[in-house]
Amino acid sequence: MKLIVISSSGIIENEAKLITGLFEAGLETFHLRKHKLSTKATKELLNAIPEHFHKRIIIHSHHNLAWRFNLRGIHLTKTHIKRKYKTWLTIKIIQLRNREISITSSFNNIGQLFEKNKNYSFSYVFLSPIFDSLNSKFQGGFTEHSLKSAIEKTTTKVIARGGVDMNAIEKANTIGFEGLAFHSAIWKKKDPIAEFNKIIEKFQDLKIPIE
Repeated sequence: MKLIVISSSGIIENEAKLITGLFEAGLETFHLRKHKLSTKATKELLNAIPEHFHKRIIIHSHHNLAWRFNLRGIHLTKTHIKRKYKTWLTIKIIQLRNREISITSSFNNIGQLFEKNKNYSFSYVFLSPIFDSLNSKFQGGFTEHSLKSAIEKTTTKVIARGGVDMNAIEKANTIGFEGLAFHSAIWKKKDPIAEFNKIIEKFQDLKIPIE
């Protein structure tokens, strides 16, 4: 399964150091989601992260930085998808440097997994909110049966997001999710890196390979 960490949306102390620590601990995919951060501030954050880790980063805004920093890819919001020509042009420019760029997006209902989009071929999509973080029960009208059925039928790779913590790993794997995206389970802890290491250990205990 893919183990993905999504950044804190706000500014946190020693953030570049913490992100680097996650990479050093084994994180392969990091989503930089900071819509309120200026282009300049985003560049400063990326510059503070060692260059050899840039290929593990997917950026949610200021997509032009994906080309400048040779990032793994870009995440498209509803707004980006609506701006068809501008987004198409940005992707073409990025692909001049990286033909293997990853393009991801977010869905909030199962029906979207079956909608045909001629403009984009997503590497994977987030589906949310899946879990109630307090008890790992399903949210948003999702049921285990509906999720299993949809994931079996769709050709889209689906990542569980929303309420994802260590308690959700086994259930998400059973359902057939391609991976999990951790957010609050990391950033609301006093020691995000220590928490990430616990998550790695949980995957190992469950004998679930991590991509």
